[in-house]
Amino acid sequence: MLEALIPLFSSSMDWNLFPKQVIMWVIGGILIYLAIKKDMEPALLLPMGFGAILVNLPFSGALSTTTEGVTEPGVIETLFNAGIANELFPLLLFIGIGAMIDFSPLLSNPKMMLFGAAAQFGIFFTLSLSSLFFPDLKDAASISIIGAADGPTSIFVANVLNSQYTGAIMVAAYSYMALVPIIQPPVIRLITTKKERRIRMDYHARPVSKTAKILFPVIVTMVVGLVSPKSVALVGFLMFGNLIRECGVLNALSETAQKELANLITLLLGITISFKMQAESFLAWDTLLIMGLGLIAFIFDTVGGVLFAKVLNIFSKHKVNPMIGAAGISAFPMSARVVHKMGLKEDPENFLLMHAVGANVSGQVASVIAGGLVLNMILH
Repeated sequence: MLEALIPLFSSSMDWNLFPKQVIMWVIGGILIYLAIKKDMEPALLLPMGFGAILVNLPFSGALSTTTEGVTEPGVIETLFNAGIANELFPLLLFIGIGAMIDFSPLLSNPKMMLFGAAAQFGIFFTLSLSSLFFPDLKDAASISIIGAADGPTSIFVANVLNSQYTGAIMVAAYSYMALVPIIQPPVIRLITTKKERRIRMDYHARPVSKTAKILFPVIVTMVVGLVSPKSVALVGFLMFGNLIRECGVLNALSETAQKELANLITLLLGITISFKMQAESFLAWDTLLIMGLGLIAFIFDTVGGVLFAKVLNIFSKHKVNPMIGAAGISAFPMSARVVHKMGLKEDPENFLLMHAVGANVSGQVASVIAGGLVLNMILH
């Protein structure tokens, strides 16, 4: 029986593709290693890594199954069509993210919203740069959204624009989100002085009423929906999750959204992304270029936020620690923690956490709005 199977296997196997599949096994193994050993976004990188191995096994039944000569989609493709191709998983995940976010630091200090807006500079800088390498503006725009530091937004925009590089964009976006503690500190140190990093900021938390917390998600959804209609689904689901948190009558659902829903969707999202990590399409020079452009987008997001803070200090009586600007990206709460730790390293009595959190949550909203603005620019 074994002798009969070997010729069948040899004749059916694409030996030209097999070395690339082996490389994808290695990439999958690296992602699993980073998730377990380095604790980098394990809920996402681990299923991504395992999925990369799963879809690159020869004749993988996870991709397709053949019964009596009829080929049908496998479980991974079915999940992709049901959850990512129609943007369902990213939107459901946004409900969980919205339920996790406390906008009180932002509401008590609204000027932090400026840092969230400034830290989206990398998106539009990379859009201009990407257009030099990718003639299709839809692909260039999809790549630039990696700079949003927001995986669900990256997936949503890439799918709406029907980019052929969705897989590489997904991997780049989530990989760099996990690497925020490695990417941001050297960039911040490079463009700030020690004196600037030691600037102390007093925190006087103004009380935020329950009414304000409830009205905030409703008003933001309405305003953004009128200004940037293409982003209303993203903003709406994010703010709906936050409304569940703040309304005070759905505590059980809020806990479920923050934990069970967010964790389950993250796991499904991670393994489903692997559908776009098949060796034949993933291992190309374009993928390396996209990874490079994504890194540039992240760096210039950080640069944009820090430089905005430095400009603000020229005209402001009360100086702002420029590192706060770096927390304006959407990687919540990782970026806020990075800034806080850097502040303590420079001055053990300099507590920047609440300021950084305010900028960080504003970045979550700003990144979604930026994604909608890009969609409006490209689709109109």
